[in-house]
Amino acid sequence: MVQTRRLPQPLPFAQQVAIFSRLAEANPRPVTELEFTNPFTLVVAVALSAQATDVGVNKATRGLFAMADTPQKMLDLGLEGVTEHIKTIGLFRQKAKNVIALSRILVEEFGGEVPDSRAALMRLPGVGRKTANVVLNSAFGHPAQAVDTHIFRVGNRTRIAPGRDVDEVERAIEDNVPARFQDNAHHWLILHGRYICQARRPRCAVCIIHDLCPYEEKTA
Repeated sequence: MVQTRRLPQPLPFAQQVAIFSRLAEANPRPVTELEFTNPFTLVVAVALSAQATDVGVNKATRGLFAMADTPQKMLDLGLEGVTEHIKTIGLFRQKAKNVIALSRILVEEFGGEVPDSRAALMRLPGVGRKTANVVLNSAFGHPAQAVDTHIFRVGNRTRIAPGRDVDEVERAIEDNVPARFQDNAHHWLILHGRYICQARRPRCAVCIIHDLCPYEEKTA
């Protein structure tokens, strides 16, 4: 019989409030580091960011979005045009096909508009739950939690949102993070994981929540 790993208890409410109050004070208006101008360009940028850095995606999409910032313009640019713009990004050939395919669906089925529904977004090629949640949050202001490797690590290390997989961590954030912080929670957590609570050498000495964090392997 396979035993399921028992998860630690999430941090109590008062500790959650204290942590997110500090994160909010340090960065009152956190935003995604991907550059976009409207919901469509955000969908494309997030879809391109899989297995790529935000910096690399931004470099590629500046020229792309200057020419094609709507689904119809992207279709007019064509597969070869999209491919040429994003060839510096990993898996660029498949991603270019996805961008054209999702643009076609948006034109033919959604009148050229990006739907504000997770289920509808996840019908688009190259758009999974994480991408859909980023779009719902950053484009439409919905308190959706887009869990990536950074948030998965921070959620478990800090016990803000323990989970065995990204879906469990997403639910744990929704269940345990106070509602007043839900709109920006995933931004704060991803930035904290990217720049402070890093995978190999977490920067505990400069962490603003180190005294509230149960993680024992503190490093310099």
